[in-house]
Amino acid sequence: MNPTQNSPVTVARLAIMMFLQFFVWGAWYVTAPNYLSTIGFTATDFGWTYSVGPIAGIITPIFVGMVADRFIAAQKVLGIMHLLGGVVMIAATFLMQSTDPVAVSINLTLFGYMLTYYPTLALTNTVAMRSMSNPEKEFPLIRVFGTIGWIAAGFGLSFAQLETSIGMFYVAAGAAFLLGVFSFTLPNTPPVTDQRVTIRQLFGLDALVLLKDRSYLIFMVSSILICIPLAFYYQIASRVVEMNELPIGQTMSYGQISEIFFMLIMPFFFVRLGVKWMLFIGMLAWVVRYALFAVGAPSDTTWMIIGGIVLHGICYDFFFVTGQIYTDNKATAAIRAQAQGLLVMLTLGVGMLIGAQAAGQVEKFCTPPESIAFREEGKKQGELIDRLKDDIKSASTELQLPGIRVTIAELEAGLVVAEAKKKELRIKELKAIDWQTLWGLPAGFAAVIMIIFTLTFHDRPKSGTSPEETSDDQGSPYET
Repeated sequence: MNPTQNSPVTVARLAIMMFLQFFVWGAWYVTAPNYLSTIGFTATDFGWTYSVGPIAGIITPIFVGMVADRFIAAQKVLGIMHLLGGVVMIAATFLMQSTDPVAVSINLTLFGYMLTYYPTLALTNTVAMRSMSNPEKEFPLIRVFGTIGWIAAGFGLSFAQLETSIGMFYVAAGAAFLLGVFSFTLPNTPPVTDQRVTIRQLFGLDALVLLKDRSYLIFMVSSILICIPLAFYYQIASRVVEMNELPIGQTMSYGQISEIFFMLIMPFFFVRLGVKWMLFIGMLAWVVRYALFAVGAPSDTTWMIIGGIVLHGICYDFFFVTGQIYTDNKATAAIRAQAQGLLVMLTLGVGMLIGAQAAGQVEKFCTPPESIAFREEGKKQGELIDRLKDDIKSASTELQLPGIRVTIAELEAGLVVAEAKKKELRIKELKAIDWQTLWGLPAGFAAVIMIIFTLTFHDRPKSGTSPEETSDDQGSPYET
């Protein structure tokens, strides 16, 4: 154990690390569509924007297990990956600002970024846990700073009015550079060179034995399927918030605030309800959330939209955290880590990948030509705004145009009108979408999964054990 372990300075450094780790992600992940749609991204494009993360999540365990854990100190790899990520994110902003942005190129660049970011989710956990004398008790306190970082990013975007502009990506890149440099000051976490890691272990294939248990198989299939409607939330919900003219980043952060609250009270319910009914409540929250969106979005009912976001705490904690505990209880000590890795890969990897593509296709189906026409008008208005801003910067007191003189005051007045027009077109574009169908489909899908799960899942805990005794769960690295 390092002599610096458990010192206030070490705890503070680990808390800052976790705060910045999720600040980087929260600065752009849920609000990206609110800007990218203004430069021409379509529903299909967004399907790929939100597919690159899950794909990276499937690939990167190889990197972490075969390279980061065996050859280079974890905190150094963490720093290098975030510095590279900052560079790639800046490259993405150049593509976004090109004369004719190409969604495929931008998405490929974001894929490159996620390849640098996803390994850091496991690396931050490694650095934190190996710097602790009692990770089971100490890690949750450090991990909660990650959720606080995500919340701070959302509130910060709203405060700085960057939630619909390219500025969010600059914030993410800046935070990545900051964390990249800061990582080299973290406690030394040398590689483990005396352990051989096989491909089977990296992908959790030894844990496939758990699927011979009928109840666990039903749980795993249900977990994969429930991630399909989950993708709709991350991919589309922020635009409902924008349409309702609420502060986007701040409002979306209410979901993470509720996550902290429900995490605190979760043990009280776990003891009384057990695994099956905890999972049932998590699924039910999904159904209620999307039903609220299906009714609240087309009618601009603010409390329904906010209510659906706040339900994120129950959706995540009662289903995913309960699932982690259930997996921990079912697995033997020899395959426990692999079982958790397999759960993450199949749900937040495979499940979210399918969900991102499904959400893109459903959004495309629910977006009428009228909405697309408003989007194109808004894009042209955005180009006009850019020209006016350039003219204002280049003019001293007046601008000489062919046959006329235009003062800066007249240009600024025109800019105000153009920005108001762009916002009006944006709201019309969003209101034209068939929100009732768009949210009704994932609500119905989640309801079917919930019913099948409830009727088919019958499991009993090990005799003489309780959730507290059987779990040493340390949280999923993908928790937000």
